[in-house]
Amino acid sequence: MKAEMAKSTSPCDSCPAHHSENLIRMGIRMDNVDYVVALAGNPNTGKSTVFNALTGLRQHTGNWPGKTVTRAEGGFQYGDHRFKIVDLPGTYSLLSTSSDEEVARNFILFGRPDVTVIVADASRLERNLNLALQVLEITNRAVLCLNLIDEALRHGVSVDERLLAKELGIPVVSTAARQGEGIPELLRVINDVAIGKVIGRPRRAPHESPDLKIALDQLTAEIDSKFSNLPNPRWVALRVLEGDQRIIEALRSGELENLDHAEKVEKSLLAT
Repeated sequence: MKAEMAKSTSPCDSCPAHHSENLIRMGIRMDNVDYVVALAGNPNTGKSTVFNALTGLRQHTGNWPGKTVTRAEGGFQYGDHRFKIVDLPGTYSLLSTSSDEEVARNFILFGRPDVTVIVADASRLERNLNLALQVLEITNRAVLCLNLIDEALRHGVSVDERLLAKELGIPVVSTAARQGEGIPELLRVINDVAIGKVIGRPRRAPHESPDLKIALDQLTAEIDSKFSNLPNPRWVALRVLEGDQRIIEALRSGELENLDHAEKVEKSLLAT
């Protein structure tokens, strides 16, 4: 494996991230992959730097089907497993008020990536947690990448990584991706979540109102009976009760089933 890495001529060969003995950055030179990873996060969190640290400089860039939203994807091998990573558009929310948000939400919900890595700015954690909590409403196969930890420390901000992981119910890894710090640990955790060695148990927002709980349970059951293949009908029901017009229209028209099918096809294509 070290011999293969030594042959690489990537300008990133000298960066610390490249020194992980278990990482082979494949770029776009991949055939079949074992797992698909989604990379989500707010703009300006260093998400692209994390993506480059995992994949190197060679990625495939294009648009999402039917959208003008750009998509970048690449691959890496960690140990015996081959991963395709999809860099989702940077968004502050998954409430689908823009094409970027709709693309990110649909891929996480319907594409069912094996792991979703949420990249957050450690120096501005509070504003980043909104997206993290929304992702955790959809999936428990997630990792929080607490990036820019070096900048946070320079500003006198420290984060208790273990306490945060306990509160969120998912693994948390601190990184300074530009320097390659924390990347080996991030790789290990991504692999562990993908293979089921680590199972997330997110602490989701409570819905304490008895009336809301009754309505949510009833609507969830109705959606599940009509769209039995949805990965998270309860999340869809909650979006309907909160007035998400895009989801409501997709339910009424039957498009929700088409979205589910389209994103699953998209994921299967990514894995070939």
